[in-house]
Amino acid sequence: MPKKPVTDRNGLTEEQFLQSYDAGMYERPSVTVDMLIFTVMEQEQDNYRKLSEKSLQLLMIQRGEHPYLGQWALPGGFVGVDESLEDAALRELYSETNIDNVYMEQLYTWGDVGRDPRMRVISSSYIALVDRKTLDVQAGDDAADAGWFEVTYDVLESGRKELAEGYVEEQKIRITLQKEDVELTGVVAITETVQGHVRRVRREIAENHGFAFDHLKMIQYAIERLRGKVEYTDIIFNLMPPLFTLSELQRVYEIILGRELLAPAFRRKIADSVTETEEFTKDAGHRPSKLYRYRADKGSR
Repeated sequence: MPKKPVTDRNGLTEEQFLQSYDAGMYERPSVTVDMLIFTVMEQEQDNYRKLSEKSLQLLMIQRGEHPYLGQWALPGGFVGVDESLEDAALRELYSETNIDNVYMEQLYTWGDVGRDPRMRVISSSYIALVDRKTLDVQAGDDAADAGWFEVTYDVLESGRKELAEGYVEEQKIRITLQKEDVELTGVVAITETVQGHVRRVRREIAENHGFAFDHLKMIQYAIERLRGKVEYTDIIFNLMPPLFTLSELQRVYEIILGRELLAPAFRRKIADSVTETEEFTKDAGHRPSKLYRYRADKGSR
């Protein structure tokens, strides 16, 4: 016996419904992708007896078109109708910065009304932690310039108020990006409200000097998430050479986390992620140190 077609309340099958569907019934927002590409940059150290200084860096582009002409933004652009978000992210990153073949993870979706002065725009952000020595950054497409900025993340204020069934926690975070004579700075105010099983987080830009769109909020959230990923994944080994000392590895952790770590506790933490080799450092002026490698068989990076 033939199966009876499934119909809706108007007696239409799905095929009939789709044939008569008016795609213009709802106003359509545009969709963009924005990429947060982080690295740890090694700086030259005059005193050869010290480990090289390092800093957390973020890739930014200078806008060559309106809106926000001349201001600095994350690499990104509009998603085509016939491409996925991931394909759009890879395409835009390459067209604006010349970076190709980078593994990125989806970070967050940003949908505040008015976040783009041109139209209603929803953005999906992506994050990556890369070794910049393997990349050749060049500005392209509608970017006037592209470059790595040193990141400073400072907690200006932090407070907590207890509620009957939860709490309200408020923070003000200053983000500063520095590249040669260019400095971008701003403050993000974060309010986290917990009542019972409901948790809400609101981020607002309290100050903004040089950042385009709402990218300051994206940067603050990305650093917060990156620090979390460093704690529970092996993403940090994307930055390390094939062989490294434990002191070098600890320093990279400290740069990203923004705090010093106790060596014994750190070595216990990463014990399952590294393998000791029979090789030692040979740098002049240094006492030879044992070299280690990442344990690729431990699991996913």
